[in-house]
Amino acid sequence: MADFYQTGVVATFHRLNKDSIEDIERKLAKYANERPIALILPSLYSELEGEALKKIIQELKDVQYIKEVVVTLGPASDKEFLNAKQFFSSLPQKTRIIWNNGKHIRKLYKAIESEDLPTGLEGKGRSVWMACGYILSQREFSAIALHDCDIVTYSRDMLARLCYPVTNPSLDYDFCKGYYTRVTDKMHGRATRLLVTPLIRALEKIIGYHPLLMFFDSFRYILAGEFSMDINLARVNKIPGDWGLEVGTLAEVYRNTSINRVCQVDIADNYEHKHQSLSPEDASKGLHKMCVDICKSIFRTLSSEGIVFSDGLFKTLVATYTRTAQDMLKRYEDDASINGLIFDRHEESLAVDTFTKGIKKAAELITRDPLGVPLIASWDRVTAAIPDILERLYEAVEEDNK
Repeated sequence: MADFYQTGVVATFHRLNKDSIEDIERKLAKYANERPIALILPSLYSELEGEALKKIIQELKDVQYIKEVVVTLGPASDKEFLNAKQFFSSLPQKTRIIWNNGKHIRKLYKAIESEDLPTGLEGKGRSVWMACGYILSQREFSAIALHDCDIVTYSRDMLARLCYPVTNPSLDYDFCKGYYTRVTDKMHGRATRLLVTPLIRALEKIIGYHPLLMFFDSFRYILAGEFSMDINLARVNKIPGDWGLEVGTLAEVYRNTSINRVCQVDIADNYEHKHQSLSPEDASKGLHKMCVDICKSIFRTLSSEGIVFSDGLFKTLVATYTRTAQDMLKRYEDDASINGLIFDRHEESLAVDTFTKGIKKAAELITRDPLGVPLIASWDRVTAAIPDILERLYEAVEEDNK
């Protein structure tokens, strides 16, 4: 994606000089003295046994501008938590493991829920939220960065490019989202290519100009999980607790800061991680479930902006989406052809059919229950209800990491 084209309403920073990593890291080390950075790694225990995370750890050992690494661990037994502490102990940075289903953290979840504040379902969204709370509890960080633990093609320049726009005081962005190409011998990223982009453009055709839709459509890889943000956004943002995490996070960023303070950056020539199965017959699994959750998040966000979704609008949307996705599918086929890539027309068409089902399912759920599962409460709201919650969270994490 090495071009310099600016599109949409979000500033786009390209990968034009691949030899600039040492210069960026040197500047980050200087800026981080005044603007400390914490890195969140949302990890499943199973990822500790994979090759991707081992490589990530090796790369992070050479990163000097990260003050603390916060690993927020998915469901883990006592033994697995101890193994995780041992696994991440090789990092030279201060490192803490958040044991989300350990007794200390469970006690905090119960305390928050007792105030009728939602903490979401067990999953990545809630894990990331709890990690943000722990970082906030220390009151010494200026920025938070986050990336997944299953990136096969990881290199440390991904992190440097992600952190730079938020940490450099001359740029001073509040939020930076990563983007990249996902290609092997064929194109990947079906949920972005064949669901979200054509869905947003179908909504634009039906609704007309809307600043939120324009904002969404400005991102080159809207479902990328990698981002950095100013610490104050982490305090006020609510977080979805399902597969709508990436879209929901952008919606909160749109609501809580100026678009002029939002950017995206090309962080890799190519990006490879684990692939989700399509699961065309089961809406509770794989990309099918992801589709339903993403669509619900988009529909509810637009509803909060005053868009009225009726049965007739949803029916029109399904028809418009299908046509838009099919048109884009042809473009991808031609793009694959000129680049000598494999393109399975049947597989791609099946994805569009599955996403169409997912949109219909999401429409049914929204019609039946417009509010649905509430977003996880912002830490600003939680501390208003429980003033000492961050201190208790800090003590809980420190106790687990003794």
